[in-house]
Amino acid sequence: MASSSSSSSSLQPKHQVFLSFRGEDTRLSFTSFLLQALKDKGIGVFFDEEKLEMGDELSQSLLTAIAESQIAIVILSEQYASSSWCLRELFEIMERSSKGLLLVLPIFYHIDPSHVRKHGGNFKKSFDEHQRKKPAQQVQQWKHAFAKVGQFKGCHITGGKSDRSEAAYIKNIVEGVIKKLNSKCSSTGSEELVGIDDQKEKILKLIHQKDTCVVGICGMGGIGKTTLAEAVYREVSPHQFVDSSFFLLNVREKFEKQGMESVVKEFLGRVLNEETRIAIPLSSVIINRLRSKRVFVVLDDVNDSDQIEHLGVRHLGPGSKIIVTSRDQQVLRNTDAEILELTSLNEVDSVKLISKFAFKRDHPFADFMDLSVKLANYARGLPLALKLLGSALYRKPKRDWESLMVKLKEYPEGKIFNTLKISFDGLDRLERNIFLDIACFFKGYKTTEATEILDCCYDKSAGSAITKLVDRCLLEISTNNDTLSMHDLLQEMGCEIFRQESEDPRKRSRLWRLEDFRLLEDDKVRANCFSHKSFSSFM
Repeated sequence: MASSSSSSSSLQPKHQVFLSFRGEDTRLSFTSFLLQALKDKGIGVFFDEEKLEMGDELSQSLLTAIAESQIAIVILSEQYASSSWCLRELFEIMERSSKGLLLVLPIFYHIDPSHVRKHGGNFKKSFDEHQRKKPAQQVQQWKHAFAKVGQFKGCHITGGKSDRSEAAYIKNIVEGVIKKLNSKCSSTGSEELVGIDDQKEKILKLIHQKDTCVVGICGMGGIGKTTLAEAVYREVSPHQFVDSSFFLLNVREKFEKQGMESVVKEFLGRVLNEETRIAIPLSSVIINRLRSKRVFVVLDDVNDSDQIEHLGVRHLGPGSKIIVTSRDQQVLRNTDAEILELTSLNEVDSVKLISKFAFKRDHPFADFMDLSVKLANYARGLPLALKLLGSALYRKPKRDWESLMVKLKEYPEGKIFNTLKISFDGLDRLERNIFLDIACFFKGYKTTEATEILDCCYDKSAGSAITKLVDRCLLEISTNNDTLSMHDLLQEMGCEIFRQESEDPRKRSRLWRLEDFRLLEDDKVRANCFSHKSFSSFM
């Protein structure tokens, strides 16, 4: 008897649904219609195309497919139990179900569920036949698995004249699968969902209230835009609102690496539920088809409004819901989006998020509380930093926590630095220079005062650059006292950029630490550092 390898329990889900069915009974009817309906909703299905029942053992690829699936739909039809192949499949499915590794949804197709539980009707004949040809222990395992699946709550399709249409049943089955998948995703991603409930409810309210809406989620890198969008995507039941749903991750990166045509083809293929030949600009035929589609779409990390235009989002039909995440507020303004700007987590939520990754619980152990608070203060409520630092300290002793705190005073964590620097790299030369000047010298200055000084350096171009930095979520202007501010980790990133220019501070473009100035011992070097016309006037 084939059985799952012990390592299969650690396999990551590759298929959302595994279909188990008796080919001769339903392959060309109910099963094929259900398969297409699942695919139309973007659900990944493992479907044995050939369904060849050869030999006494299940192939390793089939065992792996079961182990890599999240849900098994078992279509129990009149001749299901006559197939030893189907029974082997069912035994593996129920074994994984008993360990909590697989959800099982039985469909009782034109049969009496009680006959499954009690091995009645034609099923008795089938098992009697197996008993004569197969080892008794093996048949007993099959009978147990068969009776067990008959006890599960499922879908009973009688096929009588007074019964609903199969199309109606299929619609309900697909909706049920989506709900189960959403539930599994919600539970597996729950460790990251800290401090976002209010924002999630705001977006859900907009989605439910407005017939057609575009919601923009804006904020600096690592602030949790994608996490929030994923939480909303899981919460919404797509079948209630739309023809299809699609979460397009990393739009900026895909446009850069794959090219526009590839990304547009992928997007339209999912929205229109078919492979599509495209031309840019989109043809009138494609545009008219998009206008008939009512879809729920998330576009993650968009950095140029042209990307949204190329994807044809503005042509989507009435009732469509679109969520766009971006680091650039102007991109979202150009789409007429309702903009929600994310802010940093408070200290309580910051400590909780660190704890979820460092201790796999909501609160730190008592002797780690002070260190957790210090780490939270360093991260200043940036979820990315909290997750990365917490993960790095998982199951580590206190001395490692203390060592990391010392290290972070001089050297930023690499993954945090690289994520934040993506926004910096998207600036032009003027904007980069002004960002670095503010990070080094002008954080906390009045906006008018800093602008006046920087205008002397950059031919009165500082104002527009500062506006761009605010739009890119790299800079903030306080509404209370008109002062410039930025997240501490952004400032640290800026200082690290010019620190990397040279190991010798005297060769860097900017100096900001007192100990670096002490290296400037001769007047010639000092004069060179302050020869820039603006700083010679104001410092």
